[in-house]
Parts: sequence; C-alpha cells; structure tokens
Amino acid sequence: MASTAAGKQRIPKVAKVKNKAPAEVQITAEQLLREAKERELELLPPPPKQKITDEEELNDYKLKKRKGFEDNIRKNRTVISNWIKYAQWEESLKEILRARSIYERALDVDHRNITLWLKYAEMEMKSRQVNHARNIWDRAITILPRVNQFWYKYTYMEEMLGNVAGCRQAFERWMEWEPEEQAWHSYINFELRYKEVDKGRSIYERYILWWHLQLVVERLNGASLVLVHPQVKNWIKYARFEEKHGYIAHSRKVYERSVEFFGEDHVEENLFVAFAKFEEAQKEFERVRVIYKYALDRIPKQQAQELFKFYTMFEKKFGDRRGIEDVIVSKRRFQYEEEVKANPHNYDAWFDYLRLVEHDADSDTVREVYERAIANIPPIQEKRHWKRYIYLWINYALYEELEVKDPEKTRQVYQASLDLIPHKKVSSPGPLLLSLSTLFADPDGLAVSFQFTFAKIWLLYAQFEIRQKNLQGARRVMGTAIGKCPKNKLLKGYIELELQLREFDRCRKLYEKYLEFSPENCTTWIKFSELETILGDVERARAIFELAIGQPRLDMPEVWISYAKYELSINDSERLQKCRQIFEEANKGMRNCEEKEERLMLLESWRDFERESGSESSMERVRKLLPDKVKKRRKLTAEDGSDAGWEEYYDYIFPEDAANQPNLKLLAMAKMWKRQQMVDEGEGDEGEGDEGEEGEGDEGEEEKGEGNRGEKSPERSPETPSPSSDEPADAPGKRPEGNGETKAAEEEEETTTGADRDDEGSSSDSDDGGKKEEKKESKRGEEDKE
Repeated sequence: MASTAAGKQRIPKVAKVKNKAPAEVQITAEQLLREAKERELELLPPPPKQKITDEEELNDYKLKKRKGFEDNIRKNRTVISNWIKYAQWEESLKEILRARSIYERALDVDHRNITLWLKYAEMEMKSRQVNHARNIWDRAITILPRVNQFWYKYTYMEEMLGNVAGCRQAFERWMEWEPEEQAWHSYINFELRYKEVDKGRSIYERYILWWHLQLVVERLNGASLVLVHPQVKNWIKYARFEEKHGYIAHSRKVYERSVEFFGEDHVEENLFVAFAKFEEAQKEFERVRVIYKYALDRIPKQQAQELFKFYTMFEKKFGDRRGIEDVIVSKRRFQYEEEVKANPHNYDAWFDYLRLVEHDADSDTVREVYERAIANIPPIQEKRHWKRYIYLWINYALYEELEVKDPEKTRQVYQASLDLIPHKKVSSPGPLLLSLSTLFADPDGLAVSFQFTFAKIWLLYAQFEIRQKNLQGARRVMGTAIGKCPKNKLLKGYIELELQLREFDRCRKLYEKYLEFSPENCTTWIKFSELETILGDVERARAIFELAIGQPRLDMPEVWISYAKYELSINDSERLQKCRQIFEEANKGMRNCEEKEERLMLLESWRDFERESGSESSMERVRKLLPDKVKKRRKLTAEDGSDAGWEEYYDYIFPEDAANQPNLKLLAMAKMWKRQQMVDEGEGDEGEGDEGEEGEGDEGEEEKGEGNRGEKSPERSPETPSPSSDEPADAPGKRPEGNGETKAAEEEEETTTGADRDDEGSSSDSDDGGKKEEKKESKRGEEDKE
C-alpha cells in the first residue's frame, strides 16, 4: 500500500459501479451459512487424549481440573450447577471431605435450593454417613418445611434403617405443618405396616378434624377448630378403613358423624351412596332405603342423578314393586320440580305434576302443590293467557270434592277462583253494583264494563251446589254470574239447569231476559218456541216466532224455516197454506239480503216442503225461483297493493231479481254471437248447411234453456270457468252491430242451472248446501261462543 511523505496511509478510492442492475446470480445469507457448514472452516480439532502414568501427572490433572472449577465458580457464584459438578467430581475421586466442603460453600451461596440439599444428602447416604445424612435432612426440613420431598426421603431413610421411632417422630414433625392429603396417607400406611391400627385411627381423626389450641390475639385463651382435610372422600376413606379392619360399628359411626358434620346445606350424593352401599353390604336394607330417601329429600335435583341410579338398582335387587314405583315417581317428581322452577307459568308442567302427586301422595301434599300452582297468576289480563290457568282451579275444586270429599273446602276454592278472575274493568274507583234488571236494561253499555270471565267455572260451581242439595245457592251463583258478566253460555246453562228442575216459569223469564240481552241470536228464539211447543202453548210459540221475524237484526233464514216447520207440525187444516205463506214472506223479506247462500237455503227448504206436501204447479213455481250458479273470477290484491292473481268463486243469479235481468240477457246475446261466429267460419255449401242446421238446433236448445231453467246445456262442461266482467280482454276484430256488450257477457258462463239442482237434489245438498250449512253452523257457533 502506498504511503505519503507524512507517513500516512492513503485510502483507496471507492470504485464507481457502472452497472447497477441486479446480478444474474444472487447470493443469500442461507447460502453463505450452508457453504460454511459444508466446508467447516471454524471446526476445532478435538484435544488429544491424555494418559496418566504416575502420581505426579495425577496431581497435575487434579490441580488443572480444580482450577477450572474454581474459575467457573469465581466467574458466576450463583450458577448452582457448577457447584454440583464440582462436588460430584470430588465425590467420584472419593474426596468426601472436599465434596462436603463444596456443598457447604454452595449452601452459603443459596440455602433455599432444593436440588442442592437433595444432592448433598444423597452423597452422604451413598457414602453410608447416616448421621451426616440425618443432620442434612434435619437442616433441610427446618429451613424448607413445605418441601414434601425432603420429608418423604427423610422418613424413607429412617424406615429403611429400621428406626421406627425416628421415622414416627419425623412424621409427627411433618404433620404439625398440616401437609397435603398424601402425606397423611403415607403416615397412616406407615402405622398399618407395623399393625398399629389404633394409631392409624387417631391419625385419621387428626387428619379430618384436628383440635388445635392456638392463641388468638383478639381472644386470649381461646380454642378454635382447625379443619385440615374435611372432604367427603376423606370421611369415606376413614369409614372404609374401619370397615376393612372389622370395626363395623366404628365405620357406621363415622358415616353418621360425616352426615351430621356436613348438615343439610352441604350434603353430597357420594357420601350417601357410600353410606348406603355400606349398609347394603351389612344386609341392613331398611336402613339403606331410609338413607336414600333422606338424601333425595335434601340434595338438589340436578345433583342427585347418581343417587337416583343407585337407588333404582337397589330397589330392583331387594325391593318390591311398590318400592320400584316409588323410585320412579320420586325421580319424575324431581324432574317436574325443575321444570316448574325454571318456568312457573308452564301450566302444562303443573298439570303433569299434579296428576302424578294425586295418584301417589297424601291430600296435604297435593294441596300444597295446588296452592303453589295457582299462585302463578298470568301476568297479562287477557283471556287467552288465562285459559290454561283456570283449569288449575277447576281441577283443584274437583279434587277436593271427589277425592278428599270436603264440600266446604271445595266451595272455598270455587269462591277464590271467582274472586280472582277479572270479570269487570271498572273505570271508577268505587265498586260496580249491578242488578239483573239494570243489566238487561242497557246491555250494550255493559259490554265494555267487564273484561272477561269463564262460564265453565260458574256452571261447575252451580252444579256443585246442586249436588250438595243447595238449590238456592246454585241459583244465587248463576244470578251473580249473569249480573257480573252476561254471556250466551251462562244464560244457556242457567236455562238448562232450570229445565232439568222442571221450573218452566223460571225458564220463560230467563228466555225473556236472554232475548233482551241478545235479540239477534236466532237459536234462542227457536229454543224458546220449542219450549212453548213442548208445554202445549201454541199461541205463545207462534207469537215468539212473530216477534223473531220482526227483529231487524235477524236476517238469517233459520227462524223462518223453523217457523214454517212449526206451522207444518200443527194439526190444522190450513197448515200447508200458512207454511207456504211464511216461505213467501221470507222470500220477499230476503230479496235484498247480501248473503245469497242464506236466500238459497231458504228456497231449498221451500222446495223440499213443496216436494213432500205441495203440487206440481207449486213445485214448478219454486223451481223457477231457484238461482243459476255461475263460476266467476276476480282479481286479488295483496296487502301492499300489488297484484296477487285471480280467484275463482261461485255466484248465484236469481231470476226474479230485477237487478240481474240485464246480465241474463247479456249472457244470452253472448251465446248467440258465439254460435254465429261458428257458422260464419264454416266452408262449403254442405258445411254451411250442416252448420246452419246445427246452429238452428243450438238456438232451439238456447230457447229451451231460457224457457226452462232446469235444463243443462250439453255443449259446455259445468267446470268450464269464465272470466268476470271485471277481467280485461281484447275485443274480436269484427262483430255484428248491436253486439258491443257481448264481450262482458261472454266472461260469465252458466255452469249449473236451477233445474239441475232440483233434479240432482241430494248431490247439490252435499256439495254447496253442505258448505252453506257449515257456514251457517259456524255463524251460529260464533253467537254461542264464550
């Protein structure tokens, strides 16, 4: 390297990189390391083996090794592994004194190192220095009393040396520190190895419950109970220890003490299972059964699964059928308890629970469960939430009456249930007192006074009073029910009650009140008239029907039909004429009725009457009044206003209905135009002639169909649907003049005529008549609905 005159080195200039593009071959760190490993450039050769031939070389070798150990210790005194290596090296040379000195020096550095103490003591035991080893163990357990390893090795060494007293003394020192469970078991096993059962029992007593006097700063001369290991498993081990050595009475006493110790708040099923198995092994089956039942009554249900299992197995082995059933019933009761505890308003679970206890428990237990069930009142005062709940009261009352046979308690249950039901919704703070006369004077105003009630429980209460021969009490109950919340079912039940008692005057009064309350109920009028008919008062029955048909809200045909049948049943020469007159008046009165099915039902009843009792002319007259049944389609609209498609439905067109006559003419004109189109489309003279004859035949059939509405057109299937006049459609390209309205008529087609209904009779009644009857029944059912 060149140098300047001043003697300084000259630094070479850095070469400029002309090409800064990446090299074609890239060198990575991994590649450099791999090459270094392959070439092993830094591998040092192993030292040559040294062979010692005389004492001088040995001393040199020892000096060199000791110097190396001392240097390592001097560099870092806290590394205990260096001390241990040093001491073990001295021990290998049989230099016990030097090794002991090294261990002592290490303990001065770190006296809490467990490994150091263990190595030190093991060295003394290997060299058979028993006293030295005993001293080391004693120092170790004094400095570190919580290290169980020291105690285990110390006691093991004493026992191996045959020093039983020294070993027991070491154990006693250990137990003063209240060690873990395994330490106690080691002590017990030590005593048992030398047949010291009594000492083992005393150790168990100290192990589980240890009375230890200790001075308390706050309380001088006070004594406290120190619980060392009072777990259930330790009690069980203690009892099995006594059982194993033949002390059965002591074992039973241990189990009893354990049950008393844990009390009723901290019981565990394992303890009772072990106790029961012990008694079962001693053939004490009654004691076993008592133990299981005691445990099942006190252990939480979710924690007693194993207990149920072993109890069932015991009953299957040693019990009778009754015992097995008791186990199953007890288990089911616990399940129901959990269900009703999780959801107190689960009334279905309460019903199942009550059915179970009614068959397997005493009356006091059943009453207690019923009281718990009825205490869960629905939080919302709506009838749909009370429908299941109210049956708890009903079942409770029936149980008291039928099973317990306690009439007074039954009466209290009924009264309590009626006091609980919110019959009224009173706006004013004062009570709402109503009499029967004021109730029926303004029924509409009272409709918003009460909230809801249950007629069933009122009727059951009244029937109970009758069974107790308390007729006045039953009438008082029904009067109170009607005064608080008049309902159809209540009034019907009261009337039926008086009918069974043959109190017909009271029935008449109740029917009158019923009709004042609900004059639109046709069934009430009919039943009232039937009552008068049964009593033989024809004029009163006829007057009731006259009042019924005069009601503006009674627009249903049932009253007219019943009136006509009533007149027909009277043995009178003019009964047919009166019956026919009633049907005519009903037909006139129902011409403007919106429900065409009701009008059709009236005409069908009239037709049946004329068929059985009338003439051909009267039958023909009624047949002409029957409507035509047509199938139509109407457009449906969804709730959001969108198109929901089309719906097919049947409509009835009455001939005498003036509003429908233009539609009938329009329908006939549409048929004629259609046939004319078929004629115009024919080709050839023969075709024209054939079609002409065919058209004339069709026209004749059309005229025949118009003249007699009982014939069905053979050209159209009765199931062929036609669109209604509301459905949009494109008009044909050419039409005759004067037929501009025929498209609307073409959208309705006659499917079944009145004569078909007359001729087919039974099939019509089973098809549409049945549907109409169902509709009427449902309508009447709604009137009688609670």
